[in-house]
Amino acid sequence: MKFSSRINSFKSRPELFFDKDKIDTVDLITRMASVKGLTHVELNYPEHFQLNTLGEIKDAIASSPLALGGIALRYQKHFNEGEFSNPDPKIREKAIEITMEAVNVCRELGGNTVTLWFANDGFDYPFQLDYERAYKDTVDAIKQVVSANPDITFSFEYKPYEPRTFSLIGDVCATLMLIDDVGEDNLGITLDFCHMIMKKENPAYSLFLSAQRNRLVGFHLNDGYGHFDDGLMLGTVHLLQTLEYIYYAKKYKFDGLVYFDTFPSREDPVRECEQNIKMYNALADYIDSVSLEEIDAIIKSQDAIKIQSLLLSLITRN
Repeated sequence: MKFSSRINSFKSRPELFFDKDKIDTVDLITRMASVKGLTHVELNYPEHFQLNTLGEIKDAIASSPLALGGIALRYQKHFNEGEFSNPDPKIREKAIEITMEAVNVCRELGGNTVTLWFANDGFDYPFQLDYERAYKDTVDAIKQVVSANPDITFSFEYKPYEPRTFSLIGDVCATLMLIDDVGEDNLGITLDFCHMIMKKENPAYSLFLSAQRNRLVGFHLNDGYGHFDDGLMLGTVHLLQTLEYIYYAKKYKFDGLVYFDTFPSREDPVRECEQNIKMYNALADYIDSVSLEEIDAIIKSQDAIKIQSLLLSLITRN
């Protein structure tokens, strides 16, 4: 498996690793490289390129055991009213320009995936947003970016809310509709476990919908209680749903990047990341030990007691 993690998580508990006050992206890459089992790093643009040059970051990755998985967009200034759906055409163009810059940075660092997350494309009040205009502008902007870069895979990460009360594209079906309306083969979907739980989706079902349309690009794995984007460790709240999610990842032969989008503000982030990798591997190994065929038979039985016995055998196995 290919594993990555949220680079900003490695800013926490600095006293365990750093002996200086100012921590830059190169420092964070170095800390991530100490995680057993981690294979990739993903960077946010332009956020992680403000204290280091592109050359410094490229050298840091090259001298580590990690490869670049991709670049994620973080539109930091002037975008309170939206990124690709902003009512000001000049600000929309600025968002497109930043995205194109991120694509070039991704290529330069040897990556092939750019993840789109629009924090401010949404609304807070009834009558606040012209839905038709906002949706059309978003489709047009994404199509402009994606069609101009056929060698890059783009992935849309949806979130139902936070920081807006409602996101413009906030669930799996709206995202798949958006992808169809853009109409480009190199646009897919990133599924974030917490975001799906927040939306009251069943994560494995969202995976199925994405995979059967051949649009599944990446996973952001974590856990939470469903009200906010808690970013807890994998399997700590929704263990059985996490097991089902990994089962369907195996069923559809997912071979993309598994990215742990967690927030270890009090934990040692190196140990926390290693725990996430161990948990994923343990659940994946358990599925293999039972076999896809046996689990498929349990699913087809629609017998809730057999399903519960699956969980029981997981938590009582040696």
